[in-house]
Amino acid sequence: MNIVVEFFVVMFRVLWAFVMAAARWLVPLREKSVAGQVCLVTGAGSGLGRLFALELARRRALLVLWDINGQSNEETADMVRLIYRDLEAADARRDNDGAEKEDELPHCSLQVHAYTCDVSKRESVYLTADRVRREVGDVYLLLNNAGVVSGHHLLECPDELIERTMMVNCHAHFWTTKAFLPKMLELNHGHIVTVASSLGLFSTAGVEDYCASKFGAVGFHESLSHELKAAEKDGVKMTLVCPYLVDTGMFRGCRIRKEIEPFLPPLKPDYCVKQAIRAILTDQPMISTPRLMYMVTCMKSILPFEAVVCMYRFLGADKCMYPFIAQRKQAMNNNEAKNGI
Repeated sequence: MNIVVEFFVVMFRVLWAFVMAAARWLVPLREKSVAGQVCLVTGAGSGLGRLFALELARRRALLVLWDINGQSNEETADMVRLIYRDLEAADARRDNDGAEKEDELPHCSLQVHAYTCDVSKRESVYLTADRVRREVGDVYLLLNNAGVVSGHHLLECPDELIERTMMVNCHAHFWTTKAFLPKMLELNHGHIVTVASSLGLFSTAGVEDYCASKFGAVGFHESLSHELKAAEKDGVKMTLVCPYLVDTGMFRGCRIRKEIEPFLPPLKPDYCVKQAIRAILTDQPMISTPRLMYMVTCMKSILPFEAVVCMYRFLGADKCMYPFIAQRKQAMNNNEAKNGI
């Protein structure tokens, strides 16, 4: 094809991509079904991971839950079983009333499987993945959600905590993807979700290890997305989730400028997860909540660095993590005093 013609074809596709992106805002898209599909959630024992599991359970997914804390993971599994029982009871009532049932599944399909797994260790990931394939089946949706934060300034952060943050928040995505992507490619059917953060798109002071790990996760996700497109594996979908500060307690104490806070409060976890699930089930490549974060990311990309610094200082975002770090340090000191360390 002549390069001039090809250029105009590319420009048309770029414009069409803008049209389709705008259409997503105006026309509600129908969610795809995950009923009966094996969906794996890492970090399912608490926080967003638990809420993701519950939302997928309501959609009749066959759930696999991974967490390093076996007890909290089992608690999530029990919550999922309650949802399954409610769904089965509703099916039974409709059956007795003679009403038609949508997405009907046999009783045995509504199952949840909980595994204790340290995603920072590739041996643990690969061994647990083998168990999942043997005991449950091939994973359709891989939701990489597990995450940690050290809560220390760089020069005060022990090296092992920096390594742990990088391993859980970034390296684990490599291990889980290598474990489950081959079958997705073979079938040209699957979905990989990366739960990153707005701090994977733009950074702030005091949490260098966390920002680096989330930037790494975003880079991994984007590169893998391009690889799948290059391989023409359009049946394997990718969704990047980058929420603003979520009120899960992970960053308790984080504060921006008090005059700005009413306009940009921490996200409610339920809202964040429901928005993310909708994006996943409509095959949206990326979701950043709230939508204001898209503007911040764009401005960070085009403005001179000193202009970004001025904007951060006006918003109080330059030192927003300092109160969180101070609270974390005080809590650790109190625990050390109590334990006599």
